[in-house]
Amino acid sequence: MTTSFTAALREGARPTWDRAVGHRFVTELHEGTIADDTMAAYLIQDHRFLDSFLALLGGAAATASSFEARLRLSRFIGEVAGDENTYFLRAFDALGVTEHDRASIPSTPATDGFLALFREAADTRDYAAILAVLLVTEWLYLDWAAAAPRPLPDSFVHAEWITLHDNPDFRAFVDFLRSELDAAGPARAAVARAYFDRTVQLELDFFEQIYSRSTA
Repeated sequence: MTTSFTAALREGARPTWDRAVGHRFVTELHEGTIADDTMAAYLIQDHRFLDSFLALLGGAAATASSFEARLRLSRFIGEVAGDENTYFLRAFDALGVTEHDRASIPSTPATDGFLALFREAADTRDYAAILAVLLVTEWLYLDWAAAAPRPLPDSFVHAEWITLHDNPDFRAFVDFLRSELDAAGPARAAVARAYFDRTVQLELDFFEQIYSRSTA
């Protein structure tokens, strides 16, 4: 059986990928045992990506190879700006995170790294480069969310963060990103690999650095 381009990318990054998917953060989230200050710190940092992530998605839509792909990317932009952003605001309220907290707590190095990477990839106007970054951010999250044991934790803060990244529409979107990169990536293999590997490392760094931060 021929290995797809995206499967080969993941296999090439497998040690780092698996460390991220099996990270302490993921285990504690699955169990519903993650400390409130750790979850709050994580969500503050993750929400800080939203503006740049939407710009990255816009870059993907602008450089997509077909009208159908542009439509699918545009629908996902609406989902991120809608359901996901609403989840953040509800979770901040539940965890007692104020607007001052969200504005004043410093970014981790990984957060700054993601913000820079999203801008850099969008600025390339290279569909394969943009897809490589997007695919990691969605596929790696699907991997850890799909592994969550059932029943999910009682707290919506934990449970909804899992289900946002493991539901039929989200799985279909990851499949769509994979198919697009499987088509566009081979001609830009070195570029796609470089962006893919950098993003995987940042995902692991992001989880690692959350545990040195809190909202206190």
